[in-house]
Amino acid sequence: MPDLYRDTLLTGFNDLNNKDFLFLSSSKSLLAQGQYAIVSKPLDDAANPDSLIQQEIRQLFQQAKSDGIENPVLVGAIPFDKQQNTALFVPEQCNWFQRKQFPSLISNSIYTEKRRSQWPDKAHFSQMVNTAIDAMRNHTLDKVVLSRLLDIETHQPLDSIQLLRHLNQQNSWCYNFHVPLENGALIGASPELLVRKQGNTIFSQPLAGSAKRSENQQDDYKLRQALIQSVKDNYEHRLVTDMMRNVLESRCEKLHISEMPSTISTPVLWHLATDIEGELKAPQENALSVACLLHPTPALCGTPYQAAKNLIEELEPFKRNLFGGIVGWCDEKGNGEWVVTIRCGEVNGSRVRLFAGAGIVPDSKPESEWQETEVKFSTMMRAFEFSQEACPA
Repeated sequence: MPDLYRDTLLTGFNDLNNKDFLFLSSSKSLLAQGQYAIVSKPLDDAANPDSLIQQEIRQLFQQAKSDGIENPVLVGAIPFDKQQNTALFVPEQCNWFQRKQFPSLISNSIYTEKRRSQWPDKAHFSQMVNTAIDAMRNHTLDKVVLSRLLDIETHQPLDSIQLLRHLNQQNSWCYNFHVPLENGALIGASPELLVRKQGNTIFSQPLAGSAKRSENQQDDYKLRQALIQSVKDNYEHRLVTDMMRNVLESRCEKLHISEMPSTISTPVLWHLATDIEGELKAPQENALSVACLLHPTPALCGTPYQAAKNLIEELEPFKRNLFGGIVGWCDEKGNGEWVVTIRCGEVNGSRVRLFAGAGIVPDSKPESEWQETEVKFSTMMRAFEFSQEACPA
């Protein structure tokens, strides 16, 4: 007997467009199409499951069900600053599938680069890093994440779905996503799980501390071992896990956080990672409330939070908007999955804006942090299949 659901889904994969939401995860993958209702309000108080915005979302789910949408889901992207408007919506149709069902890329891209620009340039970024280090030595803060933007224009219009297929082929275990925006789409291959909620159980795997990989197997092993033993990177990582422990302890009956970080890898980087699992106390908690409770972690902002956020606003010559935010979904039962919006870009016509950041701690060196962002850009650059020449300084 043919698998009609699978056949229908595969047919749907052939008709994807830039208005579709796609979330590819080893846990549960989702194709969401059509926009029943848009949710654009800020989520600065959504960490409270009884807040007004949470009540409005529950009412929206009920309305969707009464209009014939079974098991409604909220999908999309939340910005770095939760006081900004979101890019969320309740889709008209959801198709859940196993990641392996998503078809491999058939055609190769034919993109050629027309021009490139960046903010800030290398000298400015180095100055930003030094300013942040001075603030830490004055005990203003312990860590801050500073980022860069890279704007690229191509001779041909960019196909965001095709680029997602490239990302998924090249980063097959990452959380790969395509979020429709008013102008274009947000795409990426995030290695970092902020939270997954199933029933009363939550899982998280924060990343902080990284090292560039090598194509030589022996050298790659040595780089991994050096990362594991790095005092700087372990300190940076511990700042993240300590914050998450402090935040989650009050909301969890049980909480297990691995004592020592492990390592995970992307094609270009090694990362220090810690597995976190907890059992929530309150039955009204949902994936969105827990995600907003944790976001942004020190892995994307710094610590203490307000001091780091203030320094980012002072030093970065742009607004992050959706970059450094979170992408994912939450259903009416409170289950869901949210990942950090990194290794990503916004595609619009023949233009794409890429984002990359580096965690700055007292032992940071401007040149090393610049090189780290260069490597992080390469995840997206590989999807375009241009040659990755050094950015003009």
